[in-house]
Amino acid sequence: MKKIGICILLTAITLQGFSQELSAVSESSKKQETTVNTDENTKVTIGDDILSVEESDSALNLRIGNRGLNILESLEGTKFKFEKYDDEWNDENEDNESSKKNRNRFKGHWTGAEIGFNNYLTSDKSLVLPDDIGYMNLHSSKSTNFNINFTQLSLGLTRHIGFVTGLGLNWNNYKFDGDNNILKGLNGIIEELDPGAPLEKTKLATLYLTLPFMLEMQLPVDNNHLNIAAGPIGAVKIASHNKMVYEDGQKVKANGDFSLNMLRYGATARVGYQNFQIYGTYYMTPLFKSGKGPGGYDLYPFEIGIAFTFND
Repeated sequence: MKKIGICILLTAITLQGFSQELSAVSESSKKQETTVNTDENTKVTIGDDILSVEESDSALNLRIGNRGLNILESLEGTKFKFEKYDDEWNDENEDNESSKKNRNRFKGHWTGAEIGFNNYLTSDKSLVLPDDIGYMNLHSSKSTNFNINFTQLSLGLTRHIGFVTGLGLNWNNYKFDGDNNILKGLNGIIEELDPGAPLEKTKLATLYLTLPFMLEMQLPVDNNHLNIAAGPIGAVKIASHNKMVYEDGQKVKANGDFSLNMLRYGATARVGYQNFQIYGTYYMTPLFKSGKGPGGYDLYPFEIGIAFTFND
C-alpha cells in the first residue's frame, strides 16, 4: 500500500505542477534538516514540512509543500484523499523576508556634523595638572573640537537595533591658558615654548581620521525614537600644528608631529532624539607618545558635545 500511495502522490504532484514549487524551495539558501521519529508510528520530515511521510497501522499520510495525500485502510477497502494545507512554510519564508527587510531598514546615527569641547585628563583621571607642567593648562571654554562624519554603514540586527560604523574627520583645538606654546625638545620630549611677548591666542591643533563601531538601540518615544549608541572608536593622525597670535596681530604657525601618538583608540557614546545627539568620547591612548609627554606625564584626551545627524 505504501509504494502505491507514494507513486500516486508523486503522479498527482507532477500533474498539479508541484515540481515548480519544489524547484523554488531547492534553490533557496535555507538549510534543510531531516528528522525521523520511531514509535508506534513512523514519521519522516525533511525541512519545515517541505516533505513529510507519516505512517500508522491504518493510514499513510504524505505531504509535499502545502499539498498532501492521505491513504486510509478500513474494512471497506483503501481510500485516497487529497489535502491542501495552510501554506505554513511559505508564511515562514515571508516572515524571514519581512525580518530581512526590517534589518535592512535599520539606520544608525553617525553621518553628520559635531561640535563640542575637548580637554585631557591625567593618569589619575583629574583635570588638575601637576604644577611642573602648568604650561599645559587649557582655556576650557575655548578648547573646541569639530567633527565631520562623512560616511556610514548600518548593520541591522532588527528594525531598531544594529551596529553602526563609518568614517569621520576629527579636529581638536587645545588652546593654552598662558602666554606659551609647546615644542618638541630633546629626545622628542614635549617642552614649554616661550614666545618672548604677550600672546592673544595660542593653541595646539590636531586632525584625526576616526572609525567607530557602535551598537545602537532606538527606543520608541512619541511616534519617534530615542537613540542610544556606544562602542569602541579608533583614530589615525593626519596632521598637527601649533599656532600663536601675538597682541600686535602677528601670527606664527608651525607644522610638526609634536610627539603625538599616530594611532589611538577609546570609547564613544551618544544619546539623542531623532537627529539631535549628545556625544562623548574618551581615548585610552595618551595624547603624546609614552615617555614623550610634558614632564613625562601621560595626558588622555576626551571630548563632549552635540551632533546633528543626516541619516533620515
